[in-house]
Amino acid sequence: MIIAKIETFPLRIPFKAGSRSDAAAWGDKDLPAADSLLVKVTTDQGLQGWGEAFGFRAVTSVKLAIDELIAPFCLGRDAMQIAPLMVEVQKKLHIFGRNSPLTFGISAVDVALWDIAGKAANAPVYRLLGGGPADLACYASLVRYSDPRLVRASVRRAIDTGFQSLKLHEIELSAIRAAREEVGPDVELAVDVNCAWTLNEARTRAEELEEFRLKWLEEPVWPPENYDGLAQLRGTRSIPIAAGENVSTLMDFERLMAAGAVDFVQPSPAKMGGITELCKVFPIAAVSNIAVMPHSFYDGPGLLAAIHATAALGTADSMIEWRCFDLEAQIYGGMLAPQRGRIAVPQGPGLGIDPDPSVIRAYMRA
Repeated sequence: MIIAKIETFPLRIPFKAGSRSDAAAWGDKDLPAADSLLVKVTTDQGLQGWGEAFGFRAVTSVKLAIDELIAPFCLGRDAMQIAPLMVEVQKKLHIFGRNSPLTFGISAVDVALWDIAGKAANAPVYRLLGGGPADLACYASLVRYSDPRLVRASVRRAIDTGFQSLKLHEIELSAIRAAREEVGPDVELAVDVNCAWTLNEARTRAEELEEFRLKWLEEPVWPPENYDGLAQLRGTRSIPIAAGENVSTLMDFERLMAAGAVDFVQPSPAKMGGITELCKVFPIAAVSNIAVMPHSFYDGPGLLAAIHATAALGTADSMIEWRCFDLEAQIYGGMLAPQRGRIAVPQGPGLGIDPDPSVIRAYMRA
């Protein structure tokens, strides 16, 4: 089965006007929408697979990398030889960056090829990987609101929807305190500060955060590759540490975990090589008794990739990240949504669900 065509679909789905996401604008008044990049791979036998690259402001760069570098190398190749082909692509193109839009593009193509593999076998991807449970625990990942009033309203809505685990992207203590006060002591609360602090700043802030009994503190240190700094922070504070979204190679994941830097490791399938590379992280983490919590702050095939890999390879501690954006439309329409804090593993062939073509037509960027 030969790869005959690779197409890219840049999408821009705006926030609902007047919604909480629109008010927050992800802490950025210049972000009125969620940009994403879908990739469709078509074989000579007519099978189609869908993938997703990490988007936002990188969409244009990733599209160029796929169209000009990755696709020409993959066309005409065997779609069933996923791992060997992805290694060849990485070797051929590594001079253009190993943690870059190029890697995001490779990730999308890899996910699409796994979708095709499942469809060719008439089986969901997680069964190709060994099988697993029919549903998974998930947590609500909220945008940065900053305003404690918005934080209270948003965490309350998540709790009322059925979530018992939440992640904030807040930095200020007042906003985090508002969330803890609103949800009470029994709801799991994590905080992602997106590499906001130096190591010394992180030590001070982590001490201040201990009163909130966080499930984890995510990416507290700049730069993100300061694994020794993360390990030092982890060794002096009681808050568990999570990181890995910005790690792009298996060797760097090995270094991160060997440094004793994390309690939870967070590979991102739309950023670090797709399902092929994501699956390699689980056994390495298991050796160190580290839970894998895939970063899946997207709602297309990248999210489904995380769901399928976690169903097959995750542990009881693993959870799926559900992005709580108020968007005008969802890539899968209403076909994928958590219920009472759990998300079903799609049972159809491949990733189990294809993107809604009407959403692609309506929100395709020029």
